[in-house]
Amino acid sequence: MRGTPVDRYKARGDAKLFSVPSRQKHMKENEEMPSPFPDDVLEHALQFITSHKDRNAVSQVCKAWHKVESYCRQHVFIGNCYAVSPERLVERFPNIRSVTLKGKPRFADFDLLPPDWGAHVLPWITAFADAYPFLEELRLKRMTVSDESLLLIGHSFSHFKSLILISCDGFSSDGLAMVTGNCKYVVIIEHLTQLDLTENAVIDESGTWLSNFPETCTSLVSLNFENLQSEVEFEALEKLVSRSKALRTLKLNRSISLSQLQSLLFKAAQLTELGTGSFFQELTPAEHISLQSAFGTLKELRSLSGFWEVSAAQLPAIYPVCSNLLSLNLSYSPISDLELSELVSHCHRLQRLWLMDSVEDKGLFAVASTCKDLRDLRVYPMNREGQRHGVSEEGLVSISEGCPNLSSILYFCVQMTNAAMVVMAKNCPLLVSFRLCILEPYKRDHMTGDPMDDGFGAILKHCKELRRLALSGLLTDKAFEYIGTYGKQLERLSVAFAGESDIGLQHVLRGCTNMRKLEIRDSPFGDMALLSGVHRYESMRSLWMSSCTVTLQGCNWLARQKPRLNVEVIRKNDRDSLIESLYVYRSVLGPRKDTPPFVVTL
Repeated sequence: MRGTPVDRYKARGDAKLFSVPSRQKHMKENEEMPSPFPDDVLEHALQFITSHKDRNAVSQVCKAWHKVESYCRQHVFIGNCYAVSPERLVERFPNIRSVTLKGKPRFADFDLLPPDWGAHVLPWITAFADAYPFLEELRLKRMTVSDESLLLIGHSFSHFKSLILISCDGFSSDGLAMVTGNCKYVVIIEHLTQLDLTENAVIDESGTWLSNFPETCTSLVSLNFENLQSEVEFEALEKLVSRSKALRTLKLNRSISLSQLQSLLFKAAQLTELGTGSFFQELTPAEHISLQSAFGTLKELRSLSGFWEVSAAQLPAIYPVCSNLLSLNLSYSPISDLELSELVSHCHRLQRLWLMDSVEDKGLFAVASTCKDLRDLRVYPMNREGQRHGVSEEGLVSISEGCPNLSSILYFCVQMTNAAMVVMAKNCPLLVSFRLCILEPYKRDHMTGDPMDDGFGAILKHCKELRRLALSGLLTDKAFEYIGTYGKQLERLSVAFAGESDIGLQHVLRGCTNMRKLEIRDSPFGDMALLSGVHRYESMRSLWMSSCTVTLQGCNWLARQKPRLNVEVIRKNDRDSLIESLYVYRSVLGPRKDTPPFVVTL
């Protein structure tokens, strides 16, 4: 077989290439293979390989390549903080500069995990403080981040530049102050370029943390505090923005008024990404013109979000930047179809658009007629008790006809038809992610009364590159058979309030050979379905099941058959054989040491 050693190694097609049990086997097979390149040549070539999957493949070609790749790797991605220990990480990769670390399962976002479940970042920061003194970036998602952790970050890394926290909890604004300006460690903050706080559960003690940025901090490139609830010290923010000439991203919370926003914009005309504060304020005609002029200075702006509260009368102020926008996030703004129609008529270049379903189908008609290069659309639901307004199959069909380049859609709707999904599948074959949520569980095709099987079948048949799928509506085993037959590229599947019998999940686990993450809630799958995937779980990152019909006996059997997997359960009570939640994941650690009392590791 021709090609490089990497090509030859990938060509084996081993489904367990990156699984823990098979790794040592492949290394042993290839450890004696001589490297065709000197180490320095390979090290130089590896600078151009950025995908962590490709780097993993390189490291398993032979022992020599494994050594070189380990030594020169500077960024590492860990999809599950319990899959490996901090000590093993620093032993394997001695020169890391950037770490991405994920903790709790995604269903933690929906309050399906009890508090104090785990995913504490402190042991990782402690290990990094000793091993990686030149660490520059931390990206944490769904981790428990204490103020002590933030203090340790502020003390330990002299070249630290970027802290990104997404859906994390456990820390306060006082902890942020420890990062942004401990006077004894001011040199750290002089290098800081990015502070991003996205959808975190922050305990807001005060808004004074911004004033802790020292006067010498001029390197800031990105500042995002849009989800913080407390008011911030605006004078400190204004000074920070004024001296940060390289600032490109600024996302503000709802405490920032339009007049304050205007002042900031005149000082940061170089912004490429902006999150506004509250967009609801009575302005005089002169004040409105001044705000519009402030937006007119943002010649480089490409992404606009925020709009925590919005007044239709003030939306024309953003028109000067609309023609250059590639991304517009209105997912917190319950605007009407007429307001959206007028707005997107100025946004012909949009590639990403996030909305609330208050725009209804008419609003999506306007998007389809204007945004011809749209790639990513999300429509989120408003909380309307007892109301049936929102979007439907008509909006989906219109989008599919007007936006053929669509690659990702998240669509919360009040009703759907199989015919509409067939049209979507044929018009948008480039879809990589399709997530449909019909707000009423187990809802049929409202025109024919049929299950939604054929609609999802069409998506799978026509969208050959589909990697992520979320199901909803009334589905029979036929829909899951479609997934197992045509979803060969699927990596992530989410199932909620759907399914007929264990046979359905068996189709998925037998047919979806590339599955990485499987998430199931409130579905009728039991032990037979669970155990049909015994051969698959070691090559997956994780399996999550909650409110299904899985028993403790079935989970125990899985744990005995696959001792390299961590099988964690949460039980409803000691007398009930059914378990409340099941979390299965591969790990080189064995059972984790910080398991709370309500979690049992089998």
